[in-house]
Amino acid sequence: MIAFDLQCGNGHTFEGWFEDNQAYADQKKKDLISCPICNDNTVTKILSPFAIKSSGSSTRAGGEQERQLSALAKVSQEVAEFVEKNFDDVGANFTKEALKIHYGVKEPRNIRGVSTKNDEKIMKSEGIEFFKIPLPSLPDQDS
Repeated sequence: MIAFDLQCGNGHTFEGWFEDNQAYADQKKKDLISCPICNDNTVTKILSPFAIKSSGSSTRAGGEQERQLSALAKVSQEVAEFVEKNFDDVGANFTKEALKIHYGVKEPRNIRGVSTKNDEKIMKSEGIEFFKIPLPSLPDQDS
């Protein structure tokens, strides 16, 4: 069994257990995976905040993999910080705000938020370009 950290299109994170990566891919393709909070089935894997080191002596390949995972985690954190600092968080109003910007009702700006699968279809049909980035949680800024 393998556990994946998952995130729905509404930003809820949760854990899913699968026999292997192929089982996850098969279930995702059939829309069998849904968020336990909101039932959204627009689910993506996100970076796990931890890793389990296997027993035994560390090999050169294992050390390289650890370095790569560490570098990936660092890049992911940098992307999250960049988005946090440079994009207005419009939350669940993402589609409404994107449409207003697209049609000139509001000034163009960088926005971030959440959307449903239906919202994404609407934006695509309107010619609005967007992309989804699963972001790790940032440390509390108040601490």
